[in-house]
Amino acid sequence: MSLIERDKKHVWHPFTQHHTAGNPLAIVKGEGIYLIDETGKKYIDANSSWWVNTHGHGHPHLGKALQDQFEALDHVIFAGVTHPKAVELSERLVAHLPSSFQKVFFSDNGSTAVEVALKMAFQFFFNRNENRDRILAMHGAYHGDTFGAMSVGQRDLFNKPFEPFFFDVDYLDFPAKEREAEVLRRAETVLSTHQFAALIVEPLIQGAAGMQMYSVEFLDQLTIIAKRYGTLVIFDEVMTGFGRTGKMFAMDYCTEKPDIVALSKGLTAGILPMGVTVTSEDLFQSFLSDETARGFLHGHSYTGNPLACAIGCASLDLFDQQETWRAIQELSSWNHDFREELEAREDVENVRQSGTILAFDVILPEGSSYFSTLRDRAYAYFVEHGVLMRPLGNVIFINPPYSISKEEHAALKNVILAFLDQLD
Repeated sequence: MSLIERDKKHVWHPFTQHHTAGNPLAIVKGEGIYLIDETGKKYIDANSSWWVNTHGHGHPHLGKALQDQFEALDHVIFAGVTHPKAVELSERLVAHLPSSFQKVFFSDNGSTAVEVALKMAFQFFFNRNENRDRILAMHGAYHGDTFGAMSVGQRDLFNKPFEPFFFDVDYLDFPAKEREAEVLRRAETVLSTHQFAALIVEPLIQGAAGMQMYSVEFLDQLTIIAKRYGTLVIFDEVMTGFGRTGKMFAMDYCTEKPDIVALSKGLTAGILPMGVTVTSEDLFQSFLSDETARGFLHGHSYTGNPLACAIGCASLDLFDQQETWRAIQELSSWNHDFREELEAREDVENVRQSGTILAFDVILPEGSSYFSTLRDRAYAYFVEHGVLMRPLGNVIFINPPYSISKEEHAALKNVILAFLDQLD
């Protein structure tokens, strides 16, 4: 029985309608920017395997760190226990963040990092005997697929069967350039009620919404308004963190910093699952009490897993090297040149770029939609031509591993242009 047949017999894949989906790719190896199937065919990993793979597949430094840690300690309960790599990773993450961030809470993925942030915000005010029970989010948001994360995300996209179980959330419209002032006025009106525990946003780029990008100036003003009314600000940097925007974090472009940040994806370079939620010493202090119930009573079986922590530290080793940042700058420059080429075409619009991420909308008579059939046509074309890419409806975007070469980027670009040229 082939690998595909065995898969179809037992495996249920994410974000897949199995009734209409074709066979999955049988990937058996990763090497640099390439994924290799069971026949030996190579595919450029154009979206970094769901935006997680930063340094390329099979990086020897990361592999050695994993092996070394396995020989020392594979796992241990993290309640009442610590270990060297969790401490090291916490210290090094805090050193990369603004000085207000001092405390690191470990979890397992991006959704749980967001769940932790929301629970921290709600309990922060509960511990202060202050009645703030609302969250302000942004239309188009995607924060994950657990219930709290779904509650603060875009409604009526993936989650309609579950909406009766969500908690109520208020939303701001997406801040398109011509609507920024209007959205800020709405934020002022809502937050001035002093009912909101937190504002949560994907800073500068909404990922799953189609790589929608908005301005630093808007985000700074929104953060100022939230803090004016005592509302905690959460940045969901699960996707934007670790170099994707051209800086270590999207918040590095901002003058105004959040109170809480959720991190995952690139945290462990796409090798092992891990999430962290990082916040201030002051917020941490609000959970200290003689009453056990006022502590943050949350955890996961794999919280602070030593193997994942070791990979996180090894990934930061690479981010500490100038070579990595030169690669990020070069990829950003190649994307800028490709952006200019795309802007000259008449079959695409809304071409946008932030660092290593480049996105554009293919113009269709029916307009833009996450469920556009163009997605399936594009996916099949790219796979046929040696590129693994998952368009978001009619939005095509690239954010490959930073180890991509100029020649490999040119090959990726040429496949995308050939796809556009053959469209009716």
